[in-house]
Amino acid sequence: MTHVLPLKPEQPEQSVGRSIDDYHVEVHIGHLLRRAHQRASAIFQSHMGYEQITPTQFAALTKLRDEGELSQNHLGRLTAMDPATIQGVIRRLIDRGLIETRPDESDRRRMLLRLTEEGQRMTAQLIPHGFDITDDTLEPLTEDEKEEIVRLLRKIS
Repeated sequence: MTHVLPLKPEQPEQSVGRSIDDYHVEVHIGHLLRRAHQRASAIFQSHMGYEQITPTQFAALTKLRDEGELSQNHLGRLTAMDPATIQGVIRRLIDRGLIETRPDESDRRRMLLRLTEEGQRMTAQLIPHGFDITDDTLEPLTEDEKEEIVRLLRKIS
């Protein structure tokens, strides 16, 4: 069943002790997460842009490296991508010769994905940059803060 949002949201009841004049977008979680994502994306691009690889493509490549062969559906679940997104990611990686498919012997309707030799080479070349991206993104934080933010983000995701 598809959930359709109403055209005009219902007027929320005012929270006790909160006035609309007290709302400042720059201190709220959605805005802060978007800003952090923009930072992480810019840092990713500075490290990986030369290979024309996106964060979702990198996630798919590294997960295939970790797991070997996976169905598209399973890869999408492991990388937190919806079916349409993972389908596009896979198509582009196949077009670039980084992954290949083969029929699943236990279910001929399903295709299994795996890295090609070129995909293995590129993934091995890119993974060290993944460490650098995390380090650069979290650079303003202390070691304790780095551990805490990762712990908290895992808790809400």
